[in-house]
Amino acid sequence: MRNSTLRPLTPPDWLVRSLKPQAAPTPWAAVTRAAIAMSLPLAVGTAAGHPEYGALASMGALSGVIGDTADAYRMRVLNIAVPQLFGALGVTLGALVFGHGWTAVAAVTAVALVSGMMSTIGAVASVSGLLLLLNSVIGAGLPLPGQWWLAPALMTGGGLLVLALALLSWPLRSGVPERAAVAATYRSAAALLEAAGRGEGATDRHEAYDKARADVTAALNKAYDLVLARRTRDHGRSPDLVRLVAELNAVTPVVEAAPTAHRYGEELPPELPAALRALAAAVARGERPGDAAYTDIGLPEEPAPPYGPAARAVHHGLRHAADTLADPDPLTVVHAEDRLGRPAALRVRVRRATRNVVLSGASWRYGLRLALCIGIAQALVSLIDVPRSYWVALTITFVLKPDFGSVFSRAVLRALGTVAGLAVAAPVLASVERGWWDVPVVLVFAALVPALTPRGYGYQTAAITPVILLLSDVLNHQGFGLVVPRLVDSLVGCAIALVAGYLLWPESWHTRIGDRLADAVSDTARYVECAFGTEAAGAAGAAESEQAPASRARMRRRLYRDLSDIRTEFQRALTEPPPTGARAAAWWPLVVAVERIVDATTAARVRVRHGAPPPGPGEVAEVSRQLRELAGGLREVVVLVPVPVEFTGTDDGVLGPLRQEVTAARAVASPGGRLS
Repeated sequence: MRNSTLRPLTPPDWLVRSLKPQAAPTPWAAVTRAAIAMSLPLAVGTAAGHPEYGALASMGALSGVIGDTADAYRMRVLNIAVPQLFGALGVTLGALVFGHGWTAVAAVTAVALVSGMMSTIGAVASVSGLLLLLNSVIGAGLPLPGQWWLAPALMTGGGLLVLALALLSWPLRSGVPERAAVAATYRSAAALLEAAGRGEGATDRHEAYDKARADVTAALNKAYDLVLARRTRDHGRSPDLVRLVAELNAVTPVVEAAPTAHRYGEELPPELPAALRALAAAVARGERPGDAAYTDIGLPEEPAPPYGPAARAVHHGLRHAADTLADPDPLTVVHAEDRLGRPAALRVRVRRATRNVVLSGASWRYGLRLALCIGIAQALVSLIDVPRSYWVALTITFVLKPDFGSVFSRAVLRALGTVAGLAVAAPVLASVERGWWDVPVVLVFAALVPALTPRGYGYQTAAITPVILLLSDVLNHQGFGLVVPRLVDSLVGCAIALVAGYLLWPESWHTRIGDRLADAVSDTARYVECAFGTEAAGAAGAAESEQAPASRARMRRRLYRDLSDIRTEFQRALTEPPPTGARAAAWWPLVVAVERIVDATTAARVRVRHGAPPPGPGEVAEVSRQLRELAGGLREVVVLVPVPVEFTGTDDGVLGPLRQEVTAARAVASPGGRLS
């Protein structure tokens, strides 16, 4: 008798990753706004004897809550108000074709095409396209009360109520989100210094440093996005904004010095991260250190031995940051708002984005995928007599948004979240009478939407489902009879999205990690040339020398932003089922290798700036050539195999560590791992 071991039944890794709740603080302000904005219209409508009108306004408020994701007040105006206008257009178009059979199918399918193409423009356009399609599906599938203009007016009013509640504190907190983002960048940079300066003997040194570097990159991205986005809507030169950008730019030398400490295992004095946190506190309060800025933040004298060049580089960066914060007029010391590139005017960017979408093959493919699925759903419910089966198209609308992540995992999470939401809503629909009891129930369920949304898509679905069911029941009075049809409709919608929106499109099975890594390596080659070209070539012109720091800063920021995007794409790909997730996992060693190449380049640049002999032009050209060859290989790779390196000379120069990292990257091997 053969012995056999029974393996316990465990869910697959990709499902575990998808279901794992993300760590995030509870946004209590958003929770309060959602509870008030969704329950208040329902209460007013019930008091006026027209609860159906209140339900429509509450549906609009739900759309506003979903779009209320920005920190800065000016961005909230765009994120909430603009999508509401498209939502009003969508419900109007849907209501006009309600009950018109195949005309309604064609109209909603055309709206789906436009919505899918809009999703490639940007965040605001994506939410606008979502509401355009979502509300057109509701208008075409649900009989709405009142005149044709009443439903769009009520739904828009509900969304604008969310905006009004969000803007109540603007006069008292103007500029606070931007300052908080800059202060968070300083604090994350302090954590990076602590992780980088642990010395050679520290345990888990690389893991802690990699996490801290990812955190500081995310903080920098968020801060620059907030501050520069605000500048696009402010006319003229704003001293507050100039100061914020100057403070952001001032922390760049500190962040650049961290890879040097990490690379060479140098310990950093603990007073340096503490001083940076003191600067972060000053930024958060909107204060400037006094004339004795170094004393105010506890910055010591320049580190002496045994501390090495990395500690001195960090110290110099902190002195520069303290000087920037202490200066009464940052305009006199930094024209910093232009150092990392002034963003284009909003209307120029909109025109450019619209033109790119119309001419982009990817946007047309996204639009066609969404239109195909919506068309199938609308045709199905037209051929089969399923009452109020607009839920099928609603499910597809939420699942098949290409810019929202993996279609496969979203379909699975949508099904699981719907089951959980229906399990919560079923006893409420069965036991609670329609009327005033709806108001406290909606208040409680509405508060769960922003509370659970940061945890993940499945949790958001579980929170939204009871709210939509209760508001729908106010309109059509089906009670507990809604539960089973809604479950069937959701599963049908998920199945259509999986088959027609995922399996029929081979491009959705592949990751884009290889192409993005190739672009990052090519940009790293240009960064190497920019960082060391002046020293390698000898004396350069004055104008070129003045522009070099700004150019290097822009390239380095773009590189780390790209690497952050690659990590995001990698995490998304891991939630795909086999073989896509397994193929994505094979890229991880090379993702880390490319990040270390960028760190090694930055560390070498810091060493040159603090007295190390610059590399020769031949050495710079050789490293650049090897990086470009690596990038070319990544664009053509099917199976990741070792690539021989043919460096000449020794690794004794300032670029020695960089050469070693390039060698390691090109030697990454995964003979059995097919990549795509």
